[in-house]
Amino acid sequence: MIKYITFCATLIVSFSSFAQDDLLDLVKEDPKDEPAKKVYATFKTTKIVSAQTIETVKKRNLDFRVTHRFGNIYNSSAPNALNDAAHQYFGLDNATDIRISFDYGITDKLTVGIGRSKFREMYDGLVKWRFLTQSENNKVPVSLCFYGDLGYTSMTTNNLYAGTIRPDTKEAHRVQYCSQLLVARKFNSWFSLQLMPTYTHRNFIKQQVNTVNGKEDTNGLFSLGIGGRIKLTKRFAVVADYFYNFSEFQQKNPAGYYNPLGVGIEIETGGHVFHVNYTNGAAILESSLLTNTQDTWTKGQIKLGFNISRWFAL
Repeated sequence: MIKYITFCATLIVSFSSFAQDDLLDLVKEDPKDEPAKKVYATFKTTKIVSAQTIETVKKRNLDFRVTHRFGNIYNSSAPNALNDAAHQYFGLDNATDIRISFDYGITDKLTVGIGRSKFREMYDGLVKWRFLTQSENNKVPVSLCFYGDLGYTSMTTNNLYAGTIRPDTKEAHRVQYCSQLLVARKFNSWFSLQLMPTYTHRNFIKQQVNTVNGKEDTNGLFSLGIGGRIKLTKRFAVVADYFYNFSEFQQKNPAGYYNPLGVGIEIETGGHVFHVNYTNGAAILESSLLTNTQDTWTKGQIKLGFNISRWFAL
């Protein structure tokens, strides 16, 4: 596991190595110099597709968000794939996940939030802290943000322990966590890129073995995500994100585990940003998405998604 941590750290350092100044100089100010202007709007919203961005909710603002993910548009593994897809209206009759959330800006750089997801009946609380902001003069070459989320499933005990020899039931078994370091840079007015070293932990997992390599599932999972935004016109942009899971249990697993990939478009309309996207991930919450993606683009198992966001000044 140490090599995975080293790999993530190397990527982050490489990502910011184009800056000419030593990182130790980031905290130093030349009294003769004018304060460096900060780079803002690296991304337009707090999410890319499935991934968080370094953007936070403004102080004393509330972001009310409804995120929706439909079922598979198509599934080539089905015996009568086209007929099945048509009967389910190409996924629109099904919803794999719906999340309703409220995020509040305590300061311009600190956001807290709560949410509820359909997938595994998950309630969650989050904190997001942008502790470093990119400067226009490249003295600070990247923006850094910490994201942490704690989820609690309210699903029935029978469903929670289904397929296992039931152990002593504990409330702690219902909890899962996700923590990320978000490293982002806005290269110019039309291109932004972000890296996302991620650690996910589930307090309870079912004992499963990959029959190909004999590796067992584990409570902890390291992932590395990458996401970006390309602005095409004043009001239109393309966004995408991808996570690679460093899990030997998931690799070439006959049960089918895949890395989540999402692509979408952003449309700015009158101060609001509307997202339409496609992804193979069934879940919205990060700790569920990274551990439960069992669909793949190669089989047409792609889901239409969108989000509606409304900000309120309080």
